[in-house]
Amino acid sequence: MKGAKPTPAGNVIPMKGDGARPTLEAPGMLTELGREVWEELAPALARMSRLEPHYRYQFASYCEAVANFIRATNDIELEGAWYEVKTRNGLQKKKTAAWGAQQEAMNQMRRDSALFGLTPVDESRVGSDGQGDLFDKLMRQLKGKSADGSD
Repeated sequence: MKGAKPTPAGNVIPMKGDGARPTLEAPGMLTELGREVWEELAPALARMSRLEPHYRYQFASYCEAVANFIRATNDIELEGAWYEVKTRNGLQKKKTAAWGAQQEAMNQMRRDSALFGLTPVDESRVGSDGQGDLFDKLMRQLKGKSADGSD
């Protein structure tokens, strides 16, 4: 090749801004604990472009599920997860209402967290290019081209 060698200063395009994105304000209907969860997690999701205005209420649902989980877990710590009751069949152990609330909150957290990539598996799924990219690569390979599209 002829010509001047490339220099990093000429080829590197500087990033615009510091990458910070504005964080959405929490909806007013959140409980105090739900709002604390929002304020803790929303900035990180905004930086990753996963918290857009039209996702506000789905994320609020997640924050309230986390708040319910925290409250139920605190109740279990204070009261225990089981209580005993005497029945005609003898003494039996029963789960407390807090235990049921905790399980329900965990299930809701799992469902909602998948929407925002809040688990390692979901994060890789949300961060990937999706199945379309997978099939494009497969079709290129079948046509004898490399995965990046070159011959």
